[in-house]
Amino acid sequence: MTLQETWLEPVLLYGKHIRLEPLDPIKHAAAMFEFYDATATTFLGPSISAPIESVEAMIVHLEQQRSRPNRVNWAVRILGSNAVAGRVVFADVQIKHLSLELGTLLMPAFWGSVANVEAKLLLMTRVFEVLGANRVQFTVEAENLRSIAALQKMGITKEGVRRQCQIRLDGSVCDLVLFSVIKSEWASVKAHLEARANGV
Repeated sequence: MTLQETWLEPVLLYGKHIRLEPLDPIKHAAAMFEFYDATATTFLGPSISAPIESVEAMIVHLEQQRSRPNRVNWAVRILGSNAVAGRVVFADVQIKHLSLELGTLLMPAFWGSVANVEAKLLLMTRVFEVLGANRVQFTVEAENLRSIAALQKMGITKEGVRRQCQIRLDGSVCDLVLFSVIKSEWASVKAHLEARANGV
């Protein structure tokens, strides 16, 4: 297997509370739509091209995400209930620079749950300990205060603000806040995430 194939391989990842499954639009759309409401995609930016108002529209959305290059998409499966809480993604994979972006879309019913923490723990463990990456970044709209607070609670470093750099579907312009974890910080961030995942 080449380096690129390894980085873009959608492997199953198991945690104590969730399982990350390679995203399958047909398999996962209905279960994900069960928990969907429009607030889930308020800050999704260019990743959403139309309202998601049906299972069929969710399938289209997931197909669009899966077809974008240099990405790996997973569905977030809750162990026990078998619910699909949302999706997570490796985006903007840059093997040459040993870096990628990590994105998360959880349905509102799972906001503030352990699913978000454990998904990031599973993905970053793979990024740093299996793939040998040097950097993971997160980009959040400046008005998305909930996600910004969640990243800060996880001990993830805020780098700065990219001003007026993205145009929304409605034509308005927004700032993006950039967060990151680099290799030398991973041990500390991992310990923090493990503690949160275990309810400490």
